[in-house]
Order: sequence, then C-alpha cells, then structure tokens
Amino acid sequence: MNFVVDGRAVFAYSAAHALDPARATVAFLHGAGLDHSWFALQSRYFGYHGRNVLAVDFPGHGRSAGPPLASIEALAAWVIRVLDAAGVGKASLVGHSMGSLTALECAARHADRVERIALIGTAFPMKVSHAFLEAARNNDHAAYDMETIWGHAPEVPLGGNPYPGMWMYGDTLARLERLAPGVLHAGLKACNDYAAGLESAAHVKCPALLLLGRRDLMTPPRAASALAAAIPGARTVTLPSSGHSLMAEAPDAVLDALIDFLG
Repeated sequence: MNFVVDGRAVFAYSAAHALDPARATVAFLHGAGLDHSWFALQSRYFGYHGRNVLAVDFPGHGRSAGPPLASIEALAAWVIRVLDAAGVGKASLVGHSMGSLTALECAARHADRVERIALIGTAFPMKVSHAFLEAARNNDHAAYDMETIWGHAPEVPLGGNPYPGMWMYGDTLARLERLAPGVLHAGLKACNDYAAGLESAAHVKCPALLLLGRRDLMTPPRAASALAAAIPGARTVTLPSSGHSLMAEAPDAVLDALIDFLG
C-alpha cells in the first residue's frame, strides 16, 4: 500500500487487503536499518485473520522515500500522520527496537489513537556503543556486521533456522546493504539520544506487552526492567532461546504472544 506523507512516498504492507473501517488495525514498526518485511509472518497472519495491517517502512527504509527522521519523537509524530493518511482512527502498535521506542512515544503522546502497544526487543535507555555509531556515521560496512552479529543469539550462525532455506545473517545483511548512506546512523543515533522513555512510560494508558529475548545482546532483558516497571500494568514475556531478532529467531513464539495480547 502506497501513501504520500509530508510530500514523500511511504510504503506499508497491508497483507494485500484494502483497509476496512469496520476492522481493528495493527501497525508494525521496524527497527533501525530494517523494513516492513521484518514482520513477515506476524503481519501476514493478522492481515488474514480479521485485522487491518499496516507494516510500515520508515522514511529512508525499504520502499519509503528519505531522508530518515532524526529522533524518536519525530518518528512517533510521523506514525500518527501515516494513520491519518490511511484513514485509521485508532491502532495497536507493535514495535521492534527503534520501533518499540516509537510505539511507546506514540502511546504517551496520542492516547486517543493507540489501543495497545507491544514492545519487542526493547530497552531504556537504548544506548549504542561509540564504535557502532562511528562505523554507521562513516557508512562503514563494519556497522552492518555489528548489527547482524549482535542482533542474533550466538547459536544462529550454526544453523537451525525456523524458516527452512533462510539464512538469518544473510537476510539481515541484505536489508542493511540496501540502505542509503546515513540511514542506519540516523536510526541508531535516535535510539541512543532518546531521553524521555521513563517519563513517557508513565503516561501510557493502554495495555502494554514487553516481548524480550533472553539471549539478546543489544537490548538484554535487564535493560528493559525499568521501562516495564514504569508502564502501568505492563506484562513481560521472555523467550528463552532468542536474541534481538525475535521475529526471525522465534517467529511462532512471537506470533503466539501477539495473538494472546491482541486477541
């Protein structure tokens, strides 16, 4: 599905269905340097089981035109403009990593537009190492390697992918290598600089789920504990064998958790 937001092209996967005003909507928000296809299984399931789906490509990512946005606050405001462009009044937001902070900020600022939030691979603060930021700022391929290696549990290179025939490292690298210069750095810096997490968490009025990977090296579960405590009534589910790329590493478990939470 194609939109125009702020005069620029925006793409959102909709499971090949037109949006139905009578149906609830789930919007999927990806992480830094990634795109809508990161939620392939989960977005397709909800799109074929009675929900409107908008799995967006953030500006500068996937099929959406750039430039990338520079802050979590700007991304949150942009998501609301996407909902406006799609004619969606309220939506549940499912966000991964950078997208999880975006969903949190949306829920805090626009309580009337957000029904539920699921925060996958989240943390606050979501600090990024100096070496990672510098490599991304210099458009050094090492930044793609860092995101790929740190973004998966250590056993991933040994095989055992739940999707037959898929190579998780190669899949991630292919997405990152398509990025325009500066896009990955903008996303990482937005996460690193975001300072309002606990304050925004306290303003969340909707049901919230934190979905974490026990073997996550980028946003380990302990780094989400303060956020979980600050969101009123938040529930946490930890997947024991997953790293940061939960939707690829544990696709069925993520889907089951979302069905339970959104159902």
